Amino acid sequence: MINAVTKNRISSLKKQYQLLFEKSPGAVREITMAELPEMVYNSNAIENSTLSLKETSDIIMLDKIAKDHDIREIYEAKNLAEVMVDLLDNPQRQISNSAMLSMHRTLLTKIQDDIAGRYRQGKEWVRIGAHVGANPDFVPGLMQALIENWNTEADTYFLNKIAYFHAEFETIHPFVDGNGRIGRVLINQQLVQCGYPPIIIQNKSKHTDYYPLFDEYRLDGSHDGFTELFALLLIESLHKRIARLTAPKIILVSDWAKVNNIAGNSAANKAARQTIPAFRLNEKWMIAADYKPQQKGIN
Repeated sequence: MINAVTKNRISSLKKQYQLLFEKSPGAVREITMAELPEMVYNSNAIENSTLSLKETSDIIMLDKIAKDHDIREIYEAKNLAEVMVDLLDNPQRQISNSAMLSMHRTLLTKIQDDIAGRYRQGKEWVRIGAHVGANPDFVPGLMQALIENWNTEADTYFLNKIAYFHAEFETIHPFVDGNGRIGRVLINQQLVQCGYPPIIIQNKSKHTDYYPLFDEYRLDGSHDGFTELFALLLIESLHKRIARLTAPKIILVSDWAKVNNIAGNSAANKAARQTIPAFRLNEKWMIAADYKPQQKGIN
């Protein structure tokens, strides 16, 4: 659960973002395209891909094949990038069974064509740690109910809706493989449809900030942790776009801290909590060089 202060902060940042988007939609798209390797790298790494960020970037941006890696990982990077670019090209495509199955088909093409583009069926049970996905016989009905809830529930705060959808989607685990990656793409599709930029769930903190939230949901039905995580990542994503479109220069948070006489670890903590408008770029915390710390809450 997020409080009114956080909701108002997101709303305020969204207004700034929308004005910039209306002025320079092409620039906003280029910023998102530039972070495509980070999106793909983190989502695949969460699923234990061994590709580095640089290798992922080389595959996507330069069509350069990484040596000494399984061909599956190459296709995972290429295919997930294709799914994400298609999302950017068709941001208002309605969330539906057919749209999800199409995404999944693209994701698993040349990887597991026999299960690509369809839900689990027959004896295709899946287990994720101590959790067993829904009975394959009930997957189509559960997915239809989840989609209808998303498309008809109008009174719920958008991040609460996205958090519930993600928690329930991953609990159902509708596919034999690719559930996590499709689930994270759907988060961004929903954000874009609500007028916000995409977010990046970080691989480095998956064991502390992401995986435990599924246990919470499956134990007591609470998706508040996901709402809070998505809010924090969304604020960071908004800060990134606003800074890159308005600031003359972007620098490392560590360098910014020195200029402003702030301890490095304190600045890093503030970046992580988003009490300063910092954002990650190539796994490093960055900030607008001309950002001046406010007296309240900065010391």
